[in-house]
Amino acid sequence: MSSFACLAALERDRTPFAIQTVVWRSVPVSSHVADSAIVQCNGTMEGFVGGACSREIVRREAMRSIADGRPRLLRIRPERSGEDAVERDGTLIVPMGCASGGAVDVFIEPHLPLRRLIVVGDTAVAEALARIAAQVPYDVVRVVAAEELDDIDAVERVRPIALGALPDLLALDTPAGGPLLAVVASQGHYDEEALATRLAAEPHFVGVVASRRRAAELRAALAARGASDEDLARVRAPVGLDLQARTPGTVAIAILAELVGVTAESTPVDAAVAVGIDPLCGMEVALAEARFRSEHDEFATALELMLALEKPLLIEGPAALVLAGALETGLTRLQCYEGLDTASGPSPYN
Repeated sequence: MSSFACLAALERDRTPFAIQTVVWRSVPVSSHVADSAIVQCNGTMEGFVGGACSREIVRREAMRSIADGRPRLLRIRPERSGEDAVERDGTLIVPMGCASGGAVDVFIEPHLPLRRLIVVGDTAVAEALARIAAQVPYDVVRVVAAEELDDIDAVERVRPIALGALPDLLALDTPAGGPLLAVVASQGHYDEEALATRLAAEPHFVGVVASRRRAAELRAALAARGASDEDLARVRAPVGLDLQARTPGTVAIAILAELVGVTAESTPVDAAVAVGIDPLCGMEVALAEARFRSEHDEFATALELMLALEKPLLIEGPAALVLAGALETGLTRLQCYEGLDTASGPSPYN
């Protein structure tokens, strides 16, 4: 898959990712200016920005960039080996423990999906809210009854769907896409059905355009359907800041003003990645992408000695099992004692 096709697929699937581009280098390094890679929010990395040492540093900082939504210039400097990373004015200087002696600068640019806003209803308020929210921009989904779809005007960045398709849409949405936001503005038409479906997806925010009396009736109806107190606490009704709004447009603005505040205080993207310490170079590496992993100190010690001494070693026990697993080969146990014939001596060891 080409990088452009990969980016298109990630955006289509609403997957947070970051693009890393090499913008400067000092030999000896394996990367070149304009080399690039893509890191997803789960730590998956495609592309090339350098060898094993710089690659893991870039992956780690890309995950942090996805989590906080801020771009950063990463400067990897071997001359700072042994010192702590230093960050100032969007630039992060990171020490590298590898002995190659090269240096590289990588620009990291996070790409987060638009906040998805589900607007329910074929009303003037729903129409105004969808149009204005699309300009913020939100990823707006307009939900109406199936027979009302033909009444919905085409609006750029607003996707209309039938109410019956809402459960499938919610099932495909992912927490990585940000908090779930919805406003029910159907004003008495399929309010309860839309709210019950939306609450089942554990949304971050659900607002209802309704009077206080109607809001109380809706909460009672939802409780009768089995909604928990926690679910009901998510329902904001009446929704919108008190701006003394009267027209559909001003009501939509009041609702959007509250939504902007909710979005600003929402939880960052979960892009945490488990890391471990490479026993050979002492650097952090992403465990999910580590080709070989061992919980045994014996294996790490044996491998380090083998590389340092540049000689083969005889290893046994847990270390041998780990190495065999890494090499995808079997082990043979050779038993030698009096009374055992030669055909019975070798046996598989697992």
